[in-house]
Amino acid sequence: MAVRGSRRSDGGLGERLRRYQERFEPVVTRVVLIGIFVIGMTAQFVTPVGDALEDKVYLGGALLSLVGYVLYDTLKDLTSSVRVPSRPLVNSSQLGSFVSDAFHARKVEISFLGYTGETLFNELYHRLEALLDNPGPTRRVSIRMLVPDFGQPMTVPSKVGDDGAPVDDADFRERLERRCREYDEILTELAERLTAAGRVVVESEYRLYPGIPRDKICIFNREQVLYGLYDLSARMRMQHAGPEFYDPKGYRTDLNVWSREGTPAAETAVSTWNRHFDNLWALAARPRWRHGTAA
Repeated sequence: MAVRGSRRSDGGLGERLRRYQERFEPVVTRVVLIGIFVIGMTAQFVTPVGDALEDKVYLGGALLSLVGYVLYDTLKDLTSSVRVPSRPLVNSSQLGSFVSDAFHARKVEISFLGYTGETLFNELYHRLEALLDNPGPTRRVSIRMLVPDFGQPMTVPSKVGDDGAPVDDADFRERLERRCREYDEILTELAERLTAAGRVVVESEYRLYPGIPRDKICIFNREQVLYGLYDLSARMRMQHAGPEFYDPKGYRTDLNVWSREGTPAAETAVSTWNRHFDNLWALAARPRWRHGTAA
């Protein structure tokens, strides 16, 4: 217990030092630069008139310090405006921590656009299952999953043909569609159980978008956005001697993180991603398996 407390204390001290640096470093830097300017200009007028060369040095130094002061302010503003994403890259295998944090809220909203959503599904399933015993502060959960329309011909996923050319494979697409259908059914059944218990209202829905799975987007409570690009060249074999397939590996995808707690530019990015997803969701089709027409 003493060791853990010591770690918390060290972390708190480091955080306080970082805040002090962020608070006072701009002030100190500006004071130093403006001080150099004032000293340089003063030296210009008190230095003997005959010492012209030294006068120019003083004047040049003063003017350079003033330019440095202006540039410092400009660079500070520029740095703040482009500090997006808010955090370094995270791997898709780290989604569990974002899911857990999201469920600390009273109203939880999680949106996904990507391939099959397998990585996120696993985290959501375990977190929703835990609500059956202890819902904590959570009272409402909304899950929206946008996956490709695997009923349409596709270049990715597909079979790897001659010279690496993609060859559409209906059986492979159907296999992926069955996987998404299974995820949808499991989450829906769990949502219905939780809602019937009366302590938490849970909604979960899958919809389909046309095209290949290029982008991976996860949005948590409309406050954090994780975005990355799938490796469309990734290949896999279902059998040792069987054909190769183009099959993006979502769990290997690195994701940029935007947060409303970051800079104003990051907050604007989060709002844009939310609006973009809402528009895609409104245009997306409901799965065939919802209508009982899927194989």
